[in-house]
Amino acid sequence: MDIISTAPDGIVATDRRMIVIDDDDAVRRSLQLLLHWRGFEVRSYSTAATALADPQIAEAPFLVVDRILPDGDGLTVLETLRALGWKGRAILITGMPSPGLAEQARACGYDAVLEKPLRQHELLNALNERP
Repeated sequence: MDIISTAPDGIVATDRRMIVIDDDDAVRRSLQLLLHWRGFEVRSYSTAATALADPQIAEAPFLVVDRILPDGDGLTVLETLRALGWKGRAILITGMPSPGLAEQARACGYDAVLEKPLRQHELLNALNERP
């Protein structure tokens, strides 16, 4: 797990905590840097198991997770969190879109599905949208 603190002044707004789960080191690190510079406190993980084992995951109001992980998938991650009462905003990212994935993801509780390579503005818009 990697942690990047928030703004240079060291002030952490609790509503800016973010969980990123992606097994691709380059994607995960890019997301960390982008989100950090946008004021998020980012905790990142390369597997679903390590993320779900962290008790602080339930406190983060934002989740960005890859569809395919080495030990499961992003759909199961969110289903597990929702079953535990997590009510945050969730974004699924995928490098392998398929017919019906967006519908399946929304049925699991995802707010948006974005295709890789990610476009910065699409991710930020998806995080800012309100239902």
